[in-house]
Amino acid sequence: MLAVKKVLNNNVVIATHPDHEEVVLIGKGLGFGRSPGDEIAGSQAEKFFVLRNETEREQYKQLLTYIDEEFVGLMEEEISRLEVTFSSSLNEHIHVGLTDHLYFAVKRIQDGHGITNPFLKETELAYPKEYQAAAAMAERVGNKLDVRLPEGEIGFITLHIHSALTNRDLSAVNRHTQLVSELVRRIETFLGFELDRRDVNYLRLVRHLHHAIERVETETYTENQDPLLNVLQTEYPLCYNLSWKLMKVMQQRLNKHVPDAEAVYLTLHIQRISGAQSNSIR
Repeated sequence: MLAVKKVLNNNVVIATHPDHEEVVLIGKGLGFGRSPGDEIAGSQAEKFFVLRNETEREQYKQLLTYIDEEFVGLMEEEISRLEVTFSSSLNEHIHVGLTDHLYFAVKRIQDGHGITNPFLKETELAYPKEYQAAAAMAERVGNKLDVRLPEGEIGFITLHIHSALTNRDLSAVNRHTQLVSELVRRIETFLGFELDRRDVNYLRLVRHLHHAIERVETETYTENQDPLLNVLQTEYPLCYNLSWKLMKVMQQRLNKHVPDAEAVYLTLHIQRISGAQSNSIR
């Protein structure tokens, strides 16, 4: 048996645990009619989680001092739903990071402030499943709190979800998204036209850039493409030169070596977009 420490809402309870100090229990109607000190069986919960990291545990306790308990409970329900949706456990930092972020986002919206997200489309294209889950969450939370969460906010929620799913630091996920956006802008400047965000070639380019950055970061390089390098340099010299400039930017931002083979893939993507634009003008 555990002892109730705090009731967040009808479905979420914080309880003391003999081995883990504090646990969060989640289950339909679990908190209804309960008060601090009441005994509760852990088996009654549909799900419970433990913040094992001491820093995360302290940050979570701080959340409870300035965030409405009903809101914390709502977020725990949403995070539990995410784990069901993805059939995966999430990095425990999401209990602190996403709750804190979304609480202040809602406050800004209620105070009449807008939310802008210059990396929205790149985020949606890079992480479509996370984006879909974030959109559904934004709608449920918005309905519950009687606010409308704008599309830009869905992009930020997406990054939190992706970070928790992949155990990657949120700041690194943000940096990678911003780098992709910078590379796209450089391609647009070079080609002299704005890329169509709805075009399948743009989708392929953005996803490739994200995967390329991840490969460079993890040093899981692709196979050697030297024979193709010479062919592409001759056939598409402008796109080939641009690909090397983009690789230099990646290398500077990531502070890691970018393999020569990347020039092949970038050249092909850029040439495909450039060719499609030329055909549409004719």
